Amino acid sequence: MAAEARFWFAALLLLVTCLSAMAKQTYIVQMNHHSKPSSYATHHDWYSAHLQSLSSTEDSLLYTYTTAYHGFAASLDSEQAELLRQSDSVLGVYEDTLYTLHTTRTPEFLGLEIESGLWAGHSTQDLNQASNDVIVGVLDTGVWPESKSFDDAGMPEIPTRWRGQCESGSDFAPSLCNRKLIGARCFSKGFHMASGGSFMRKSKEAESPRDRDGHGTHTSSTAAGSHVANASLLGYATGTARGMAPHARVAAYKVCWSTGCFGSDILAGMDRAIVDGVDVLSLSLGGGSSPYYRDTIAIGAFTATERGIFVSCSAGNSGPSKASLANTAPWIMTVGAGTLDRDFPAYALLGNKKRFTGVSLYSGTGMGNKPVQLVYNKGSNSSSNLCLPGSLQPEHVRGKVVVCDRGINARVEKGGVVRAAGGIGMILANTAASGEELVADSHLLPAVAVGMRVGDLIREYAQHDSNPTALISFGGTVLNVRPSPVVAAFSSRGPNLVTPQILKPDVIGPGVNILAGWSESIGPTGLEEDTRKSQFNIMSGTSMSCPHISGLAALLKAAHPDWSPSAIKSALMTTAYTQDNTKAPLRDAADGSLSNPWAHGSGHVEPQKALSPGLVYDISTDDYVAFLCSLDYTLEHVQAIVKKPNVTCSRKYSDPGQLNYPSFSVVFGKKRVVRYSRELTNVGAAGSIYRVAVTGPQMVRIAVKPTRLVFKNVGEKQKYTVTFVANKGADKTARSEFGSIVWQNPQHQVKSPIAFAWTQLID
Repeated sequence: MAAEARFWFAALLLLVTCLSAMAKQTYIVQMNHHSKPSSYATHHDWYSAHLQSLSSTEDSLLYTYTTAYHGFAASLDSEQAELLRQSDSVLGVYEDTLYTLHTTRTPEFLGLEIESGLWAGHSTQDLNQASNDVIVGVLDTGVWPESKSFDDAGMPEIPTRWRGQCESGSDFAPSLCNRKLIGARCFSKGFHMASGGSFMRKSKEAESPRDRDGHGTHTSSTAAGSHVANASLLGYATGTARGMAPHARVAAYKVCWSTGCFGSDILAGMDRAIVDGVDVLSLSLGGGSSPYYRDTIAIGAFTATERGIFVSCSAGNSGPSKASLANTAPWIMTVGAGTLDRDFPAYALLGNKKRFTGVSLYSGTGMGNKPVQLVYNKGSNSSSNLCLPGSLQPEHVRGKVVVCDRGINARVEKGGVVRAAGGIGMILANTAASGEELVADSHLLPAVAVGMRVGDLIREYAQHDSNPTALISFGGTVLNVRPSPVVAAFSSRGPNLVTPQILKPDVIGPGVNILAGWSESIGPTGLEEDTRKSQFNIMSGTSMSCPHISGLAALLKAAHPDWSPSAIKSALMTTAYTQDNTKAPLRDAADGSLSNPWAHGSGHVEPQKALSPGLVYDISTDDYVAFLCSLDYTLEHVQAIVKKPNVTCSRKYSDPGQLNYPSFSVVFGKKRVVRYSRELTNVGAAGSIYRVAVTGPQMVRIAVKPTRLVFKNVGEKQKYTVTFVANKGADKTARSEFGSIVWQNPQHQVKSPIAFAWTQLID
């Protein structure tokens, strides 16, 4: 008993030690910026004094924010945080939030390779030249500067307005930057604080902008990578790789580390990027949904937008579940994902002579021509069907092809588990959760991914045939796949839980099997045992679709330097298409059904049309303030986002849906009538005349006044009002319906999707 008591005492002592070590954590403190006493020279001095009154430790202040946010990040215990909350100068004290990354063919697919050299009235040469002045800031895992995607051959001198720099680190010299990659910084204090507070310490990461993960190099080269001939992933997707705006500049802000991306570091990156002078901010990361005054990305993005910076964020990879969106603020471009018209087929030939098609990026030696035994372990108390680490017994799988169910662990890790147990091939079979969506991976052993229906047939065969066998083979790269695009099943969906009256996502872009630059410090799968090196990788996620839109925004900024971020956003939204390359409505990869605006927003981006949209829905900072005031936020909450001391809610909308947004989300609730007004700005020719065309469900009457808009001059604004009336007999439990409003003339179609809901609850 004495020994047992000593054991429990030691365990308790260890627990207390760990708890005390973890007692301090990072808090983001929002200050009333304008109440700084004149006795303090800077806000930094004022914040330091605030902290020193609570703590004797001088190193508790991590960051001071002056632009994207007003306040600071500090290492505090819960008592100190509570004391700060009681200060009149403090608007809010919030625990640091952990955000996650939303993990050659694309330019042609988007119509960017134009033979004639003309882009909706802009010559390619003029557009390339104008793009030299546009700077895309990417907040991610850093950058691999040696990548050919950042070659600066032929680029002019860096714009003189640029205030950024290349920071040095143990593995990163400032000289690695050039006229293409003009900035590289890293922000790690939030990450270090979180890591230091844990006794499960990760290996120390180098404090530098260098990308040891690959994600940041992939996203930044997608947005604005230079042309690279003969690019491929180990022979797949061979061709010329290039970003969407190949002549724009890139600035990398490393805010994501091995455990994720901390809000305190993201804010510091946004704060710096705004001051440095970026024109576009691209963030392929996000968390859950929360009120805008609690959402650090939304607050930072507000300041960026106010200063003319376009902010593009990924919608998230939590589809096909409804209401799974991140980054829903109306001043952010929220981007979902679709497929390309390129595929990487692979085949599974079973012993019963049935041959099934799937996808794979396996590039090593194949299985040969001889079928081998097929095994699928589906037991009640086993995880071997999922091929989790340690779940496979070598005596059962050695020399065989293993069927693994998709889910729980990474797809490529399952192949590693099979290989480690002696298996020589894998069939990765979808379950109901991922439906028919296929994502190709560069597996470590011969492997093919198949959809749920095919997976069920293979599982059935493996379990009930007396001698099941399989042979896996590979079909390389196939182009002009039909139908495409298809909405990716993983792409997060609406409705928008933060503000149901704002339709999100805004658009979809290419996000499945995207080839782009890669870090040479890690293999294509990201697994430790993957020792292969490649300058390019193929990845999928809304992380990949987001920088496509960031790069397109850079092109629009180059073509129209006087356009606001909301005008650029409107151009991309109202010209998006909703039909695939078979002229049929867009489909959803989750189950093959027709897609809708909760999945694809306004549709799939079409850059050429976006350059000349005819009309745009413009939104001013004052409009966004009126929108925020309509959300029943306190004045302090509104001030926390807008960051101005004299903000009042003297102007507010009767309904958040009154914001001059390029799409509509109508929530009837207890009302039968919803009326919104919109204002269009003519960015086309003088003397343009537009007529309206409306589609909607039978249970809603839609009336637009006027039905004809005449714009005598360029830049002229015209208003219209649209009234939505739900029929008396309309089923109040109707889940959702959709429609559209299109202003059109022979030159342009300015299209807005409409989503209808009869309740704010998600069923």
